[in-house]
Amino acid sequence: MDKLEDKMTIFTPEDFQDEEELIAKTAELFIKQDVSPNITAIEKHQYEVTRQLFQKAGDLGLLAIEIPEDYGGLALNKKISGLVAEKMGYGGSFSVSYNIHAGVGTLPYIYFGDASQKHRYLPKLASGEWIGAYALTEPDAGSDALHPKTNAILNGDGSAWILNGEKQWITNAQLADIFVVFAKTSEGMTAFIVERTFTGVSVGQEEEKMGIKGSSTATLILEDVSVPRDHVLGEVGKGHKVAMNILNMARLKLAFSNIGTAKQALQLAVNYGKERKQFHKPIVDFTMIQEKLADMAISIYGAESAAYRTAGEMDDAIELASKESMVHRMADFALECALNKVNCSEALGKIVDEAVQIHGGYGYMQDYEIERLYRDARISRIFEGTNEINRLTIAKMLYKKYTLAPSTYNTPVADQPAEINQQYIQLSNYLMQVALAVITDAQIHLEQEQEYMRLLADIAKDLYVMEASLLRTVKNVNEKTKHLMTDIICQEGYRKIEKSTIDIICAAETNEQKRKIWLDDIQQLNIHLHQNLFMKKREIARSIINNPKTIS
Repeated sequence: MDKLEDKMTIFTPEDFQDEEELIAKTAELFIKQDVSPNITAIEKHQYEVTRQLFQKAGDLGLLAIEIPEDYGGLALNKKISGLVAEKMGYGGSFSVSYNIHAGVGTLPYIYFGDASQKHRYLPKLASGEWIGAYALTEPDAGSDALHPKTNAILNGDGSAWILNGEKQWITNAQLADIFVVFAKTSEGMTAFIVERTFTGVSVGQEEEKMGIKGSSTATLILEDVSVPRDHVLGEVGKGHKVAMNILNMARLKLAFSNIGTAKQALQLAVNYGKERKQFHKPIVDFTMIQEKLADMAISIYGAESAAYRTAGEMDDAIELASKESMVHRMADFALECALNKVNCSEALGKIVDEAVQIHGGYGYMQDYEIERLYRDARISRIFEGTNEINRLTIAKMLYKKYTLAPSTYNTPVADQPAEINQQYIQLSNYLMQVALAVITDAQIHLEQEQEYMRLLADIAKDLYVMEASLLRTVKNVNEKTKHLMTDIICQEGYRKIEKSTIDIICAAETNEQKRKIWLDDIQQLNIHLHQNLFMKKREIARSIINNPKTIS
């Protein structure tokens, strides 16, 4: 970790101004007043209700956040887009439909469309007149999405491409007016703009899913679909650039949505825990329940600290980038986007699980909202790239950075004692360098031995969250609860990183003497690991129970 003062420009949720908070409030009220009362209708696939909600969202400007002003948009940044996605995360299945439309259904035109394509489609997408979708996945091309069987060939006079194939599990399939479709050409994978009204376009039956039942999911079928030549998005043969860059941004948007749903689950758990009495007192008075609530809040604090940090850094990069270098600059954040997707989706999974547990038997009943949240949350670890694939992305990029500029891994010695959380981060950074050095020295073939990649990804994830949480807390010095949460994130994060590093050493270093030197070195790191975390978590829990605003 660099010196703390060098990173003080990190963006945090507390930095939002009144105008931006007003946009968030608009999204919040939209969910409360328009979406939530219609959850049952949405889950019964009453498409007209969902269409009306999209049009209302368009009227409110919620579909136009990142669209340039010239095309009916608000031209706002990733931070505000993230804030809106977080608020939309309270909207159940509709939040999935929204994220697909505003994310992968719209962003390809913003970043890769030519002027004509932008004028033709972005105003309709911004207003909610049209709904967008993204067709990448196929029955045999899920995680290996860059090798589709859907093919495209030029017709006889070269005026149009003829597309044939099937795209599986397409969100918004029954609703969408326009699809970004990826197909194989003689020059490589290419992105095409396919309108629903094109001859040969059809949609299969709705899939029956475990959760997010209200979002349309079906197969897109393409049978000799004639797509005009000017409907190529980006360059022929360069569809992988569209796919990967848009997926990176979609992963960050999903992370924000997960944060919103996690906050909703925590609030439901707190509310239920305050009402539910056992042994003549509310269950929130029991310390084991308080520990659960505190762990949930701590995970949310770390997740939003990291996600807003990334959004802020992306906005800074976009601001400095020329039009030509924009996509390249966005690609530089693939690691961070994957990292946030993994962290937020897994935090959400644990949070909804504990929220159900706090509800006890009632949490298993469909009469209680938390049951739906539990089912809906499970998909987040699968779509926008499984967490396994995202971990491979993180590890590859981390290892590539290390091999290009290997860091020294001498045990850090501070000129003067650092604040304890900064020490945790400094030593965690050191441990990450040790892990990378051991893997390099052992000549591990990461592609064949993915367990190492999993551990490297987790080290990078935990360290990034630790840094973001500490930097955020330093900017908000008077908020005691945030200090307590950061203390726990840093101590528990260090412990996890230490364990992952030891696991790598034990597996990679076959020379017993060398292995002992590495392990002895870690054992001798001078760090205080004996704080009373129980008492800190109780204080965090009491703060949440007594002040609901702590969660929002």
